[in-house]
Amino acid sequence: MKKKTLALVLLLVILGAAFAPAVSAGGEAGTGSAPTAPKYPILLVHGAGFRDVTFGIDYWGRIPAALEAQGAKVFFSGTDAWGAIEESAANIKRKIESILAETNCKKVNIIAHSKGGIESRYMISSLGMADKVASLTTISTPHHGSVMVEKLAGVPDWLYKGFSEVMNFFFGFHGFGLNGDENPDFYQGSQSLLPAYMEKFNAQNPDKKGVYYQSFAGMMNEPKSDIILSITSYIGSKLEGDNDGMVAVDSAHWANYRGTLRGANTRGVSHMDEVDFRRKDVEIVPVLGAKTVRAFYAAVAADLAKRGY
Repeated sequence: MKKKTLALVLLLVILGAAFAPAVSAGGEAGTGSAPTAPKYPILLVHGAGFRDVTFGIDYWGRIPAALEAQGAKVFFSGTDAWGAIEESAANIKRKIESILAETNCKKVNIIAHSKGGIESRYMISSLGMADKVASLTTISTPHHGSVMVEKLAGVPDWLYKGFSEVMNFFFGFHGFGLNGDENPDFYQGSQSLLPAYMEKFNAQNPDKKGVYYQSFAGMMNEPKSDIILSITSYIGSKLEGDNDGMVAVDSAHWANYRGTLRGANTRGVSHMDEVDFRRKDVEIVPVLGAKTVRAFYAAVAADLAKRGY
């Protein structure tokens, strides 16, 4: 009974986070040095629960503008909020082919948040796109699965599938249309985040030679760092240790792990902070020399440029 109750609580909290409002704020990002443009365009690949634009809210907040100020050409994946990994990866492939045709570039740099990193890895390794991707940067991607999702999936399968169908209807283009997803698959999309699934996925989708892989994580200093994700952060800390309210720091480690986005104060950095969801600069312990989350993205672009990407 306790396991079922915990699973239902997690289910409601995650759904609540998906409908959380963004808060606008001003301010500019910067790295304190002259912009260094990456050689290749940057493709931003969002995570689960949102499209690039949902309810008129941009998933990436002011981050695209920060990247463009660094001289980067920025594009968006256009993938579904609750698509299966294989379906989303196919869409990313088509988007890259379109970008290359438009820009006459030979490759792209991918910056992916959360589940978007898994979809990007599948696209590179299993859809023959390694020669079209210069680099993949993942931020709080659950490369090793999520124990919280595993607990969430612990409710009776009939209940989980029923809830999934409701989610598909609400988010699907042919249903209520909240997100306009063409082919929503909440059940498969969330089931694919189970640790057992990711263990098999990692074995079947090894990193490809010629692609530069790097990863980062975010970490809330304490549950109250983000009221919306406070419950999942607390539960996650008990199940998996340090986390950003959704993804454990350890699970975000992949290939060349470059660092953890930690708050410079008691607030910390949540899963939503990592994509500037509230349009409010979050100060961090310097990563790549950046002191805010938004400036971090500009620093990533500058670092890619220095590496020849």
